[in-house]
Amino acid sequence: MGEDAQPAPSSDHALDAPYCLDAPHLLDALAARIHARHRDIIKVQKPHVAAANLARILDAALTLGNSHGFHAMTLRQLAAESGLSMGALYSYLDNKDTLLLMILGEVSHAVEEVLGAPPGHVRADPARHLAWLIARHVALSEAMQPWFVFSYMEAKAFPPAARRQAVESERLTEGMLADVVAEGVRRGVFATDDPLFAATLIKPLLQDWYVKRGKYRARGVEAKDYAARVNAFVRAALAPR
Repeated sequence: MGEDAQPAPSSDHALDAPYCLDAPHLLDALAARIHARHRDIIKVQKPHVAAANLARILDAALTLGNSHGFHAMTLRQLAAESGLSMGALYSYLDNKDTLLLMILGEVSHAVEEVLGAPPGHVRADPARHLAWLIARHVALSEAMQPWFVFSYMEAKAFPPAARRQAVESERLTEGMLADVVAEGVRRGVFATDDPLFAATLIKPLLQDWYVKRGKYRARGVEAKDYAARVNAFVRAALAPR
């Protein structure tokens, strides 16, 4: 492997705020962002009150959704889990679909924000860029694991609007991967006749981390180790013969 094909140093992979925060503070930060984007729906005007209660609603929705299924969850169960009254709950959303779109929208926003702007020296090297995308995706899904699991596990029951949003988000990630692989093919770093198909094969490897994280943890594999192993596997599969 040539010097220009080395993966990015770990400092390139580190997540910025809010994704580097611990789980409770990350939840608060994401709730504040969701509130800012949905002020036309949320009736509570005081940002600090609205964001705090929205964090409770989101936490309850992710907990119930990932344990019992969002489709089966009722708003009454959500109110009980969040500790809010039904009246208070309706100050933040009019139905479950609204909440679903809030969650999916935040996941899509996070993916675009974290993966969409690589540093110049990373973008200039397809091998480094691919390693960066893999490592950053794994790190993000580790930080937002309940959100990613929710989006993956509930997809089959999504209503049409949410399904479209989920598909667009997946295509966004696949498109980023495919563009990097295609650039690597142009430069002779990678070899494949179908960069998009290669990207669709990489995506399930990234999903496996947050869907089956317990399996890897039981084997002593942490997020950084997993990202490095996926990158090595993908690089070997794409290496020119």
